[in-house]
Amino acid sequence: MKQKIIKGYRLNLDEALEILRTYSDSELFQLANDLREHYLGRKMTTCMIMNAKSGKCSENCKWCSQSMHHQTDVEVYDFIDEKEVLDRAKLASEKGVTMFSLVTSGRKLSSLNLSRVSKAYQNVRKAVPQIRYCASMGLLSKKDLQELYDAGVRRYHCNIETAPSFFSSLCTTHTLDDKLNTLKWAREVGMELCSGGIIGMGETMEQRVEMALFLQKMNILSIPMNILIPIPGTPLESLPSLEDDEILRTFAIFRILNPEADIRFAGGRIRIQHIQDKALRCGISASMVGDLLTTAGLNIDDDIQHFKSLNYEL
Repeated sequence: MKQKIIKGYRLNLDEALEILRTYSDSELFQLANDLREHYLGRKMTTCMIMNAKSGKCSENCKWCSQSMHHQTDVEVYDFIDEKEVLDRAKLASEKGVTMFSLVTSGRKLSSLNLSRVSKAYQNVRKAVPQIRYCASMGLLSKKDLQELYDAGVRRYHCNIETAPSFFSSLCTTHTLDDKLNTLKWAREVGMELCSGGIIGMGETMEQRVEMALFLQKMNILSIPMNILIPIPGTPLESLPSLEDDEILRTFAIFRILNPEADIRFAGGRIRIQHIQDKALRCGISASMVGDLLTTAGLNIDDDIQHFKSLNYEL
């Protein structure tokens, strides 16, 4: 199977499910690890995100603490000061982080905030040119995305979140097609794409495979894998946690179906610290570092030291 995939073969849904049914954990993880090493070697790319505008989001995504439809204790603030952005970008650069991204709540940025964030990117990129810049700002238009590109943003993040067949069960204020339009426009203006999702929201393993295949067809080469942290006040607050082996098998099948992509540790990683090294042998090749949006991350220095101790090239 490894040789078939290296020669260009890509599994379909039935074949992927058959592998999950018939391969032992060790066989599945070995295949995923072999493919990561073939395509990406020992490289580990890192990304730091910063919550640049928090809360009061009009969208009703069931997992999200920032939605105004849910009663949570999330901090609420408008666009942060540019100096805070500069300080965080400098920190990212000093730590050797590959990519720095601002993330904002809401369906999309207002014209005023888009101008503010574009100016911030321009100034910060001049001051800290050593790293690359990403943005995650909702369902922007092509014109908005062009403005960000002109300001120096070279990657756009917009998660598809889950399988197409499950999306409408989790959000009704926008559609998957709305997201796909934004991703298409971001690619058209010259940006790379980052898109993944959250596992543990009640979806089946078959739906996770469906999501992985959808990302494969879109040729997404940066796939953040979030693990749901059920937040009090959200509709998903009572969902049970995924078992360790289910998480690891999910990571592995995403690598097998997207062999050339960066499969990235993202939100919820703090819950799998005890199996992190196993996950790194299941196809993970990239990581978000530092604090996340509304949940704590892991210590950046500890992260980088650990990755280096495992002979990864940052």
